Amino acid sequence: MLEQDRILPFTISRRAETHGDQVALQDVGGRACTYRGYDEANRRWADAFRRQGVQPGQTVLTFFPNSFESLHCWLGLAWLRAIEVPINTQFRGRMLEYLIENSRAELMVTSERFLGQLGEVRPQVLSRLRSVIVPDLSGEPPQLGPPVIGGGEFLDLAEPAADLDGPAHYDVSCMIYTSGTTGPSKGVLVPWAELHQFPNAAPPGILDESSSYYACLPTFHVGGKSLAYMTALHASKAVLREVFSLSEFWSDVRAFRCNTTGLIGIMAQLLLTMPAQPDDADNPLTTIQTAPLFPEIEEFERRFGVKTFTGYGMTEIGAPLYVGYEDRVNWRSCGRIRPGYELRIVDEHDEEVPDGEVGELIVRSDRPWELNSGYWGMPEKTAEAWRNGWFHTGDGFCRDGEGNYYFVDRLKDAMRKGGENISSLEVEGHVREHPGVQEVAAIAAPSEFGHGEDEVKVLVIPKPGEDFDEAALLDFLVTAMPKFMLPRYVELVEELPKTPTLRVRKVELRDDALNARTWDRVAGGYVDEARWTAGTAADG
Repeated sequence: MLEQDRILPFTISRRAETHGDQVALQDVGGRACTYRGYDEANRRWADAFRRQGVQPGQTVLTFFPNSFESLHCWLGLAWLRAIEVPINTQFRGRMLEYLIENSRAELMVTSERFLGQLGEVRPQVLSRLRSVIVPDLSGEPPQLGPPVIGGGEFLDLAEPAADLDGPAHYDVSCMIYTSGTTGPSKGVLVPWAELHQFPNAAPPGILDESSSYYACLPTFHVGGKSLAYMTALHASKAVLREVFSLSEFWSDVRAFRCNTTGLIGIMAQLLLTMPAQPDDADNPLTTIQTAPLFPEIEEFERRFGVKTFTGYGMTEIGAPLYVGYEDRVNWRSCGRIRPGYELRIVDEHDEEVPDGEVGELIVRSDRPWELNSGYWGMPEKTAEAWRNGWFHTGDGFCRDGEGNYYFVDRLKDAMRKGGENISSLEVEGHVREHPGVQEVAAIAAPSEFGHGEDEVKVLVIPKPGEDFDEAALLDFLVTAMPKFMLPRYVELVEELPKTPTLRVRKVELRDDALNARTWDRVAGGYVDEARWTAGTAADG
């Protein structure tokens, strides 16, 4: 059982007692917050939410960039044992409406900058919210339908709550929406014991009370939340930047003396594409957690003077695989099983396949609450994923005779770009809203970065008689869908290959994903099959 003082709200309270004057949070703009201030702010937000009638088990939508407020909001709700539902800040339109409806939340808390996106939501959907809280509201509240509550009204009367029991290890720490399949996004219920497994996977010794962790992964995903957990566990400092920036990364790291960070593999690859400088290795970073690794990882380590560690995890399962710098057998491996987890690689009947053969990775833990508690409001999806007592990841893996695990491909019809899982169904839904589209299929196309990174391609059958233009379609989509979902490639077709049951045969489409009929948004023209891999890193 996870001890109470290792459940994050309690961890921060303990640090307030033992390291009260030490800086816990620092943003690159100059703001700082001590552990004592961190704990007091979390408890003050808890009291503010309690005054708004928030109850244990209630879902509350949050719409924040990386910021102190995103953490205070989340942890304030945690003290009440309520369920934070963080929204990807790129969501708008149909994606935002889906989360409001599916989460069944009555309350939303948002930064003022996202009120424009919220204003695009249809009134009948917004009316589901009892109120919208805007802590940084600077002017007159907008007319959204539900009442808008500013920071003064929300926080001014609140006091740090000292009378709350706080969460147990089996309570839900947050509900993260993930687009892991062809169906609609699913709200993953993440217990505190599971969330603890992400920072607990870090190698010993990389953080202590003198350390600074550079935090540029979003707190609306488990990556950003786990960094806050990791720094509190080690009484370290988290240095926050809202989003990853190629141009500011090294200057931030040097300015704030950050000795470790976490990056999605594509971020590390992009850093490697920057022009080499004589002082590249003259930086305070000693370790970087990144996944997936890539062929040039040793060049990256030599150039920047760092050691990397990696692993494999999902929002649903924590981090069951890990490998450190010293034990890495090659860049392809995700590592070996961490203590407490059981993993199998199986065929379609859940029978284990021999080493070297590809099958689906399934997972369970010998400790309770270290995997997800299910999908919100989707009992049939929960049962499907948890069949035979194991959680089915939908990811293709193989294992060598030494016990090293290798990710091969996604078995589910999903894509991954810039660290975001993308549902083909959700991409197709956006494209169908164009009045000239008769039918569409979205698939993963190869990325020049490879190794777990995809580009989004859509194949479109235009309506008869429509003067359809690929660039015009993308102009239509760019204001309606999250940037990371925006297709890079468009191909106009007369028909789509179908199974006898009229399902699109996407395997055939993926086999011919890039051809001379494919329009490339980045290049502004059709794909040159002989040169497409040269590509460009400017997209994204």
